[in-house]
Amino acid sequence: MAGLPCRIIKKTQRLLAEPVPGIKAEPGESSALYFHVVIAGLQDSPFQGGTFKLELLLAEEYPMAAPEVRFMTKIYHPNVDKLGRICLDILKARAWTRLYPMNNI
Repeated sequence: MAGLPCRIIKKTQRLLAEPVPGIKAEPGESSALYFHVVIAGLQDSPFQGGTFKLELLLAEEYPMAAPEVRFMTKIYHPNVDKLGRICLDILKARAWTRLYPMNNI
């Protein structure tokens, strides 16, 4: 993680030390700005029992710029396009704020 801003290093360490229940996120081998994410389907939902893979890419300007997140697992959801891109206001540049913690993305 050498060469990364201290803020990204701290947030990554916190994410690994305090994982969100049902979500596993690990930095990629080639870049500490790239994460492999696995989400367990929520109970009592059509996605229950499913395992969904995503990729998360932090911009070099993070947290001033929104991360890119997309599903690698095919999923049908009104906020996910056919390429797996998530249509969510907080992930768009105009609505993004650096106040969103990494574990809430």
